[in-house]
Amino acid sequence: MMAWVYGFQKVRTFSFSELSDRSEGIIPKTRFSVIIPFRNEAENLPDLLKSIEKLKYPEASFEIIFVNDASEDNSEAILYEAIQKSKFSIKTIQNKRVSNSPKKDAISEAVQQANFEWIATTDADCTLSSNWLKSFDRFIQLNNPMMVCGPVKYESADSFIENFQELDGLSLQAVGVGGFGFNNPLLSNGANLAYTKNAFLEVNGFSGNDHIASGDDIFLMEKMKRTFPGRVQFLKSEEAIVSTKPQKNWKDVINQRIRWASKTSKQKSITSLFLGALVFLVNISILVLPILMIFDSERALVYLLLIVFKIITDFVFIQRSAQFFNVKISFWKFPLQTFVYAAVIFIVVLGSFRGKYLWKGRSIKKMT
Repeated sequence: MMAWVYGFQKVRTFSFSELSDRSEGIIPKTRFSVIIPFRNEAENLPDLLKSIEKLKYPEASFEIIFVNDASEDNSEAILYEAIQKSKFSIKTIQNKRVSNSPKKDAISEAVQQANFEWIATTDADCTLSSNWLKSFDRFIQLNNPMMVCGPVKYESADSFIENFQELDGLSLQAVGVGGFGFNNPLLSNGANLAYTKNAFLEVNGFSGNDHIASGDDIFLMEKMKRTFPGRVQFLKSEEAIVSTKPQKNWKDVINQRIRWASKTSKQKSITSLFLGALVFLVNISILVLPILMIFDSERALVYLLLIVFKIITDFVFIQRSAQFFNVKISFWKFPLQTFVYAAVIFIVVLGSFRGKYLWKGRSIKKMT
């Protein structure tokens, strides 16, 4: 765990102020096609559209492509009204289903219609920083990457379920950034991702994994990492943070994580598979240790110390990520969150054996 803290620290923070000497006089040159798949997002689209209107980037240098994935609400009507008023280039296209992954199909369709050389993706339940594209542009000009992974954080109103998702998100970001610190990217998030259109076409997009419903981010990153060594990089910048909304109930939290887990066994990274197995075993032990304290009372203190060690280690680990995202976390919430997280992991692993899960009003069948 501490190794990932070290890896997180190794990735230098990229900010306008720190890099003023290098970036002085840089004018935006990168042209972006921003792709946003959506399905039944009428509740979330207004906030996203407001953040798009606040983007500080030349109007002629980016376009927004919304991809409608068979929405059954008034999402399209909201977008139509926004398109009429927007000063930016915004359009809506329809998804063409050709695989088991609606989101990958949506992105692939939009890439074909994209006018610009850089593809940026985000989700319809997100909001963007006003300097989002500007920070990507400066990073691209100074570092010449083929893919750029960006930071994502959960919004939280401090309810227990939202706090759980916020802490879980911070831990995933810590692991993801830590991997880049060791020059071994493990995680990426499609809510904040950019890559060149040519690179996407060169690796044949999602071909080879489009039978898996999720993984539009990680599988593509693994392909890019193999094809373009050293040119998959992380943009650790406050200006590049994308905020996403948490799930509202535990059923959706579980289904979301089952969707995420469905891609884990298909990853080719030995490190990722080992890390996933380790996380599962450690969290199962957290559920078992209290039982051992009852039935093996002679070693109860040892078991208690192991639990305390796990809680403290998790806090230190997540605290590094929280500092970057300017999120305040309370140590006193960690004991309960630790056991809830372990229980969620256990339920998700059991749920992953069902062969299907619910997401966005669809029953998704996991493919082998």
